[in-house]
Amino acid sequence: MAMDLSIVKPIGEAFERTKQILFVPFDVGKWFVLGFCAFLAGLGEGGWGWPGGDENGGRGIWHEPGECFDGVDQALGWVREHLSWIILIGSILFVVAVTLTALLAWLRSRGKFMFLDGIAHNRGAVVEPWHRFRQLGNSLFGFSFFLMLLQLMTVALITMIVGMVAWHDIDAGEFGVHAIVALSVGGVLTLLATLVFLTLNLLLDHLVVPAMYARNVVVMEAWSIVRHGLLSAHTGAIILFFVMKFILGIVLTVIAVITTVVTCCCLVALPYIGTVILLPILVFNQCYTLCFLEQFGPGWRFFTVNRDSQTPQDKSIEV
Repeated sequence: MAMDLSIVKPIGEAFERTKQILFVPFDVGKWFVLGFCAFLAGLGEGGWGWPGGDENGGRGIWHEPGECFDGVDQALGWVREHLSWIILIGSILFVVAVTLTALLAWLRSRGKFMFLDGIAHNRGAVVEPWHRFRQLGNSLFGFSFFLMLLQLMTVALITMIVGMVAWHDIDAGEFGVHAIVALSVGGVLTLLATLVFLTLNLLLDHLVVPAMYARNVVVMEAWSIVRHGLLSAHTGAIILFFVMKFILGIVLTVIAVITTVVTCCCLVALPYIGTVILLPILVFNQCYTLCFLEQFGPGWRFFTVNRDSQTPQDKSIEV
């Protein structure tokens, strides 16, 4: 059965939904509660800053070839001398990093459903959805954590392959054919791996999570629904949807930067507070996804509260 799908119409619908959720009426308490859910939903997904400036007299990180390989030899010698300590400290840091990553992923998985539920029901609530989405959150966490470990193993595998191919030149202290081949192979493998994991994460966040929420199913069942109900029959529309999401992402980022600069609001850089300030952008972004998916029929209904007859909302944030 043919569907009249649009990637433009949901933009207007998402704008109206955002206005209704955040401004009609304006409720600062609701903003802070819904902002907390949005903060949880994005926990650990922020970018990392890059250090600026050139402290090497205009040479940056580049050195003469001989200096580079002399440094490599010295580094390898130091590693051999302190190998046991390196393994011990590295193992401890690895366990700490994995534990922290797992904790953030667990909180983020629950937060995604809490934020989605707050938008769908036009309310700010923490306690009730935190408990209600325990099963779905844990299911999403399990898959997300497995995906993160798979990415880590992929990076380790690519690094090992590059090292094995380039080892002849590394051992000889020269930059030759083996090093060039290693860099080429590493670049191709990294690009392919990046595309695969980027696609999986995009599908997970924008299609699978909403499917889990709409159908109240665990993650693998949601993947099946997305694969058979959306991707197999509407591949073109899904691709156009992600293209539009990319364009909207650029526009929303520009708006966020301009707003921050014009208002001189350094608070945007603060965790949670920045999320509350930029909440209209986050809500609109989520609403666009939900409005697009609602075009696929009754099984993809999210907005259950009528805009003309809303009930008092739960704004509790008790823990």
